[in-house]
Amino acid sequence: MAKIKFSVIGINHGHIYSQVLTMFRGGAELVSFYAKESDLSAQFSQMFPQAKRVRSKEEILEDDHIQLVVSAAINCERAPLGIEVMQHGKDFMSDKPGFTSLEQLETARRIQAETGRIYSICFSERFESRATVKAGELVASGAIGRVIQTIGLGPHRESLTTRPDWFYRKDLSGGILTDIASHQVDQYLFFTGSKLAQVVTSQVGNYHHPQYPEFEDFGDVVLKSEHATGYLRVDWFTPDGLPTWGDGRLFILGTDGYIEIRKYVDLDGREGGDHLFLVDKHGVKKIDCTQVELAYGPQLVEDIIQRTETAMPQAHCFQASELALIAEAQATKITEINN
Repeated sequence: MAKIKFSVIGINHGHIYSQVLTMFRGGAELVSFYAKESDLSAQFSQMFPQAKRVRSKEEILEDDHIQLVVSAAINCERAPLGIEVMQHGKDFMSDKPGFTSLEQLETARRIQAETGRIYSICFSERFESRATVKAGELVASGAIGRVIQTIGLGPHRESLTTRPDWFYRKDLSGGILTDIASHQVDQYLFFTGSKLAQVVTSQVGNYHHPQYPEFEDFGDVVLKSEHATGYLRVDWFTPDGLPTWGDGRLFILGTDGYIEIRKYVDLDGREGGDHLFLVDKHGVKKIDCTQVELAYGPQLVEDIIQRTETAMPQAHCFQASELALIAEAQATKITEINN
């Protein structure tokens, strides 16, 4: 029997499919979904025929049998939905970004504290990457000593012809640092063990898309806490010749060694992804991560049942989002080059 029942509201980003599969991994049952878009709904129903398409989100919000709502709605719609979900006594799991403004975050923090519900963000570049999960285990075991810096690189392929109009509007998408850089902020906090941090500097630019003046195709950030620093860079310049959507990398520097992760591709030609390299006083080692378990889905299900915070502390979720939002709000606009 399913451990919990969940429904989906908002399927505007393809991440919704991996989010659902994540919950299946935890033993959850998908009951229903709501989406306004008929074309997106047809695709979703084909993938998950067990889910009933309902006529309104209220049918899900008012269903007492549903414990969790999962969403990959348009970015700016996720937080208002999550707040509404919590007010209806249910937990919420959003695709990233979970917020597109500091005002949304402030309201969500207040409602979460009042209701005691879970507001979780599926930071897939950590939770769904076996090599990154393994790196967490290595760091926790003291394999590289005390972590003093992370460098996170999150290049993406734009795939211009597949993107909806809202993708290029900053008021709807939130901007590049709010959106994809939230992954790297999450990893910085996690691997350095920083509960709080601050944005030292940030910048964004539109180097190659004059037809979309609000769009940001490049951004980077410097972070610091009391004991560690971080640098992250994100962009939409993955060339078509790369056999995957982005050459995501993570470098974790410790006092006794370092870890490099090539998440999705190895430019040397090794097949697949999840390539982890550990360098310490004993030498250089490539670690096989193919059998590493992905715990986020199962842990989130247990958190929903037990009212615990094992998948991700609530404070961490909000702090990662806040730093990404601050970085976006304070970013210096790089002068655009002549396109």
